[in-house]
Amino acid sequence: MNVGLTAVVLGASLHDILTRLKAQPLLYPTIDVTYSPIQPIVAPIVLNLPANGFRLRFDGPDQRLRLIEILDFGRTQLSYKNIDLVKLPEEKTPIFTSSGHVNQCGPVFRHVYNRLMGPTFPGEYLQPQDKADPHTGLYVLSYPGIAFTFPLQHTAWSPTADFVSLLSSNAAAPAKSLAIFNGGSWQEARQNLFTRPCLNPRSLALSMKGKEHQPDEIEMVNVCGGGLVEMIRRFSIPFRIVLGETTPQDLVAELGPPDAIYRKNDHRLSIHKNRRREQRASHGSYGASPARSEDLFDADHSSAHTTTDDSDAGEDDDQREDEQGKSSAKCFYNYFHHGFDIFISYPSNPSPPFPQSVPSVHPSTSTEATDHLVATKVLLHGNVPGSYPFNRYRRSRWVIDPEAIEAVEGLDSETSFATLSEELRNIWKGNYASVQAEKATQNAIVLDRDWGDSPGSSYEVLEGWEDGEQVQKRGSGAAEGSGSGTTQIYGFPGMLFEVLKNDAVSCLTIY
Repeated sequence: MNVGLTAVVLGASLHDILTRLKAQPLLYPTIDVTYSPIQPIVAPIVLNLPANGFRLRFDGPDQRLRLIEILDFGRTQLSYKNIDLVKLPEEKTPIFTSSGHVNQCGPVFRHVYNRLMGPTFPGEYLQPQDKADPHTGLYVLSYPGIAFTFPLQHTAWSPTADFVSLLSSNAAAPAKSLAIFNGGSWQEARQNLFTRPCLNPRSLALSMKGKEHQPDEIEMVNVCGGGLVEMIRRFSIPFRIVLGETTPQDLVAELGPPDAIYRKNDHRLSIHKNRRREQRASHGSYGASPARSEDLFDADHSSAHTTTDDSDAGEDDDQREDEQGKSSAKCFYNYFHHGFDIFISYPSNPSPPFPQSVPSVHPSTSTEATDHLVATKVLLHGNVPGSYPFNRYRRSRWVIDPEAIEAVEGLDSETSFATLSEELRNIWKGNYASVQAEKATQNAIVLDRDWGDSPGSSYEVLEGWEDGEQVQKRGSGAAEGSGSGTTQIYGFPGMLFEVLKNDAVSCLTIY
């Protein structure tokens, strides 16, 4: 019991647990999600299951289960080493005490101490805090990984009293709650409850014995620039994805088969792509740019758009069929359990490396035309609570390689976009081909995911990419939360950021 419950294991990801709970609506009819709309990836996230009598607490940055609280022992049958904590009555009717409070039928101290857990060190007494009951304190009795909370009459408490005799007397009531955590005692664990390293993997499938081999989970994604993405794994050596070179076979061998494959079929934003092509043709080729238009409109598996040009009137049928065949071969590998998508397409010119990066760090990606499909984009999903795609993916954490940008600490997935934008503009300052290209990094394209017929519908463009009239000052709408489907896309060389109203990054696309 010191690692969790049957289907709820400490260290598991929010996505893994919430997906399993929602798959059993009869067993878990009510799931309340509580989070901070202002700091959704910093503050803890809480899942409350009132019908089942327990509550789950996750840390914000990594979204891993840190604490399990049993608040009502009469809702779920609990046992430890085949010994029931309490015997549930056949009819679950509340039992009221003389003070009028509901008795939650928790285990008595004698049962815990003599039969269930055994002897332990003295616990911690908490002074009365409840104004409705100022005469009752709480005694927290801790074991490694588990703690019971017993109500205790304040007049009976004495720091010199034997806690065994004290909790065995009539002054103590049955346990009102139970906490499951990682640590030697509750007093120790609560000091760094949400930051200490997790012992168990994020996926319940990896923590269960007797299961077939599962690919190693990704701990962190290192964004190195220049089309190089490094996947830091839990046990295995890092896996490097070289955009334009890494094949689908490499991905399956290292990451396992994708959970789903999404094929591109939407052409509605080709008008913006054609406009950008015309601008490049008239102004000539340029170097670092905020974002290639085809990368902008391929920024999500649910909003994929083709990148091939519309055929000219005089183009022959064979060439047209060849282009259509190539377009239909492009697809997204959806890795929901890893927290990212990978776009499979034909090689294109790689994005430039960071200006301060060491050239030898970056691979020499060939730009010659080829018919072989390769990975060309990686989409890292933040799984931000309140965002439109919440819980479709596990949270993917990333960091911009400090060595690539000559920084002491890298900018990461928990950094606000206001800080990210300012730092990236400083990094790329003076490296753009034109002043207009540099100013474009301050503009955003506005997307509304709520307008589609399904979660797989396309991005809807509310404003142009270059005009910039719709740009919102970062942080000005933070208090509004991120509940709507409206987001903004900002582009930097090799990177696209999908930003919510509260300044959190919902998705980072690397191309």
